[in-house]
Amino acid sequence: MVKPAYKRVLLKLSGEALLGKSAHGIDYDVLNRISAEIAEVSRMGTQVGIVIGGGNIFRGVQGVDAGGIERTTGDYMGMLATVINSLALQSSLEHRRIKTRVLSAIEMRAVAEPYIRRRAVRHLEKGRVVIFAAGTGNPYFTTDTAACLRALEIGADVILKATKVDGVYDKDPVKDKTAKLYKKISYIDVLSSNLKVMDSTAISLCKDNGLPLIVFNLEKKNNIKNVICGKRIGTVVGGGR
Repeated sequence: MVKPAYKRVLLKLSGEALLGKSAHGIDYDVLNRISAEIAEVSRMGTQVGIVIGGGNIFRGVQGVDAGGIERTTGDYMGMLATVINSLALQSSLEHRRIKTRVLSAIEMRAVAEPYIRRRAVRHLEKGRVVIFAAGTGNPYFTTDTAACLRALEIGADVILKATKVDGVYDKDPVKDKTAKLYKKISYIDVLSSNLKVMDSTAISLCKDNGLPLIVFNLEKKNNIKNVICGKRIGTVVGGGR
C-alpha cells in the first residue's frame, strides 16, 4: 500500500467544483466522487481539513454587482452558502462511515460546532475529517484566505488547491491553447505576474509563513489521493517538492 507523503493537509475546494454539469447548486454524482476520494485518503491515515467555497450557490461579489446588495451583506450570504456545501459534504462522507465535523466561523450550534482551533486539532488527531465552514467569519475575506489561515492554525503540511485545470499556467489555458504549465513557481512570481491562483491576501499569507501550496486538477480521477501520496502532479507554489 502506498504511504501518504503528508500527515496533515488542508484541501481547498471551490463551490463551483460541486456544480458538475449542473447550472446551479450541487451535482450529487460529483459530490459522491469527491467524498469517496477524501474517504480513501482519510483511511490511509492522512489528517484532512477542508475549506469549501459557496460559489455554486451564491457569490457575494456578484450580488453586489448585479443585485445591488451591500458588500458586507453579500459576503455574509456567501459564507452561509459555504455552510450548505459543508453540510452536504459532511453527510456524504459520513455515508461512507468517515467521522466528520463541521466547524463554522459563524456560530450556528444547531447545525455545526463553533470554530475553536484546539477543538479542530483534536478532531484531526482523532482521525476525523474537519470541514471549516463560513470562511473566516469576516466580510472582505475570500475562502482562499480562509483556507490559508486555517492551514496555518492547524499546522497543515501543505495546502491542496483543487481546480478544473492541471495547475498554474502563465495564461488562461481555457482561452489560450499556448498557455504554459508551471511545474513549480515561487509566491513572488505568482504575485508579480498576477496569476489567478488565489487572491493576493491568501498568497501573501502563505508566502510570509512558508506554507507550500499544490494546485492540481480535481476532475481527474484519484488526483486527491495521488497528490497526497506525493506524486508529481499539478504545480507546486512556494516550498515543497
